[in-house]
Amino acid sequence: MHAPQVVVVMGVSGTGKTTIGPLLAEEFGVPYAEADDFHPPANIAKMSAGTPLNDDDRRPWLDAIGAWAHDHTEGGGVVSCSALKRMYRDRLRSAAPGIVFLHLTGDRDVIAERMKGRKGHFFSGDLLDSQLATLEPLQPDEYGVAVDIAPEPEGITERAAAELRRLEHQ
Repeated sequence: MHAPQVVVVMGVSGTGKTTIGPLLAEEFGVPYAEADDFHPPANIAKMSAGTPLNDDDRRPWLDAIGAWAHDHTEGGGVVSCSALKRMYRDRLRSAAPGIVFLHLTGDRDVIAERMKGRKGHFFSGDLLDSQLATLEPLQPDEYGVAVDIAPEPEGITERAAAELRRLEHQ
């Protein structure tokens, strides 16, 4: 990408946001932020107990991510954030106009298998179906691209960077 901007790496848990985000930030030479670090303790406790977050739980989290994105608008950055609903992405866009979304997509079985192999993460695999039911994919009027999560992180990052560069030149 030539012009600095903030990329939000979005998708359900298990799609690789935390893996692809730092690789993409390195590719573009910009800072990376992990969305999980913006959750208040009450949200982490809720998710650890297997309880899905509601919209009220997500507002302060989205606002904190939006503030980070706003602060990095001039120099660019990459931040992971599930951003499952359009209204969440709208909230992020209102904080940092011009952000671009990278939606990591994949087959449910592939995502579930990846989640089984995760260690030390507070997200329960039981919540995958809840997230998939909540997911509102990017709409044609939203600035962003979707990239499949197969097969390996380096290839995903290459495809994502290429799609984001192509989007920038449209």
